[in-house]
Amino acid sequence: QVQLVESGGGLVQAGVSLRLSCAASGRTSSNNVMAWFRQAPRKEREFVGGIRWSDGTARYADSVKGRFTISRDNAKNTVDLQMGSLKPEDTAVYYCAARSAWSIWVPSTSQEYDYWGQGTQVTVSS
Repeated sequence: QVQLVESGGGLVQAGVSLRLSCAASGRTSSNNVMAWFRQAPRKEREFVGGIRWSDGTARYADSVKGRFTISRDNAKNTVDLQMGSLKPEDTAVYYCAARSAWSIWVPSTSQEYDYWGQGTQVTVSS
């Protein structure tokens, strides 16, 4: 089992930056891919970005490409999401997810992930 705990959410104004962190514990050696998803009210959960644990290969949704950056710290078992130039449409609950199975790419569908955090709210005001 893997436990994921997100932190760093909050209420911010449009245009600023915010950093989310996901701390993994438990059988973290089985993690191959870590990702961030988000879910806005009345919308489906969507992929934000992800990173392969082994080599740091990252993938981003088009909506955040160039504004968000994912990084990992293997020693601390953490994955961060640095969000820049935030927009009101970035408002959502952000979830950290982990995938155990090895993958040559970073999957973008929620069904590909085995473990989930509880989520952290990010609200961007205009």
